[in-house]
Amino acid sequence: MATTMQGSAAPLTGEHVRVIGASSLGTVFEWYDFYLYGSLAPIIATHFFSSLAPGAAFVMALLTFAAGFAVRPFGALVFGRLGDLIGRKYTFLITIAIMGVSTLAVGLLPTYNTIGIAAPVLLVLLRCLQGLALGGEYGGAATYVAEHAPPGRRGLYTSFIQTTATVGLFLSLLVILVTRTSVGEDAFKAFYWRLPFVISLLLLIVSLWIRLKLNESPLFQQMKAEGKGSKAPLAESFGNWANGKIVLLALLGATAGQAVVWYAGQFYALFFLTQTLKVDAVSANLLIAAALVIATAGFIFFGWLSDRIGRKPIIMAGCLLAALTYFPIFKGLTHYANPALEAAAAKSPAVVVADPKDCAFQFVPGELKGQIKFTSSCDVLKNLLNARSVNYANEVAPAGSLASVRLGSTTVSSVDSKTLTPDEAKAAQAKLAADVTAAIDAAGYPTAADPAQMNKPMVLLLLTILVLYVTMVYGPIAAWLVEMFPTRIRYTSMSLPYHIGNGWFGGFLPTTAFALVLATGNIYSGLWYPVIIALATFVIGSLFLRETKDVDITK
Repeated sequence: MATTMQGSAAPLTGEHVRVIGASSLGTVFEWYDFYLYGSLAPIIATHFFSSLAPGAAFVMALLTFAAGFAVRPFGALVFGRLGDLIGRKYTFLITIAIMGVSTLAVGLLPTYNTIGIAAPVLLVLLRCLQGLALGGEYGGAATYVAEHAPPGRRGLYTSFIQTTATVGLFLSLLVILVTRTSVGEDAFKAFYWRLPFVISLLLLIVSLWIRLKLNESPLFQQMKAEGKGSKAPLAESFGNWANGKIVLLALLGATAGQAVVWYAGQFYALFFLTQTLKVDAVSANLLIAAALVIATAGFIFFGWLSDRIGRKPIIMAGCLLAALTYFPIFKGLTHYANPALEAAAAKSPAVVVADPKDCAFQFVPGELKGQIKFTSSCDVLKNLLNARSVNYANEVAPAGSLASVRLGSTTVSSVDSKTLTPDEAKAAQAKLAADVTAAIDAAGYPTAADPAQMNKPMVLLLLTILVLYVTMVYGPIAAWLVEMFPTRIRYTSMSLPYHIGNGWFGGFLPTTAFALVLATGNIYSGLWYPVIIALATFVIGSLFLRETKDVDITK
């Protein structure tokens, strides 16, 4: 305890400032690169998945975004091993170079209309390279800063690393917004969406220059000098049950919940505003950016607080608060961002009456087949409703019957395109679209959120609360993970649970949530995914993970 108190009183030296600044700034640029795709997913969908229906194209774009997250654990294994064998500094020089080159290539990649199926295939490959690089980045930066920090300051020092993801998102939104407003919306969607990706080349050069100036971690140098390094970090991390159990508990009791709270509070909130509530992209990005600016200091505050009261209680409280309040917060976003949509759903509820066997899961990755077509009467009808964010209930119809939708007092019957010729199907679907659109309009469902009716201060308040939850679970997580594992296998051991949590549990949140919405017709049903994961993490972490703020990490 005396060591901890002395460390908490230790001054911030120039060396500490350089280590924190260089590690944080380089990681900001890497997250900027990674988040560009997520922020531009709707536009990328139109260029690389143009053979699909709009809803399916957007989900495919999200799946491609998620592909980068899917490979992050493999990057954690590859680069975590290198970090424990050759050093922290050189490993995250490699990762940032891979990330920067891959991001630049996305900005130069031909679209589907130019090279066909090769375009989405190459896009997925580039996303996977980005994911591999990011899988090795975070563990290196967090470990590097923590191993420079004095006892009693690790939570505070590593919290600056924790701000990098949010700052990277903010920077990507800012560059997108400036470009968008400078060239105009049509030109941006047509071509200039590429510019933020190309600009990342400058960020890559700056990041490499900064990181080349760093020295290796003192704890790693000492370990190497004493001959105590691990010769097989992967086997020692995961082949040993004593350490493997901690890795598993760190995943289920810490990073899984942290991840879903993080992505729900930032990415899913943005997608919900733009795709579900039909808020224009500029307004949605500005609101998210403002919430990030207001709440980002929370990362530093909760990192500092974790040095005093512990990492565990803050992260567990963030998971519990998120799970208990997500539904009312997102319903509040609907109420304040698009009150006309809320009013229409209450006044004229929609009910789809269909044979369940006639309804398919609407985001089958048909790009692998070249095209998705919704041809059954149920699928055609639901696709039209989903495109307008109509919240509908499902009612079972007799087997073999044609699907229909009730909107208030109006009923519209669907068409079964499978029994028609291509020309007949096209004409029938066009008439159905016109009839459904007329019924939706008559019921008062808006085509877009009306800026004059939007209560922006309340929307901003709700978004800020979501980001504050993010700062609670994310601010102390790096220090907690670093302190769970010994120096010789720290990079490898902490990287895997972090990137499985954030890459798989978090990265698949937007896709999973939207899939649940498509399947149920309820615009809020996607929230069950983060709520359940956050609650599970709260229970497992509270019962089985120990507090680590006073441990000695030099061993």
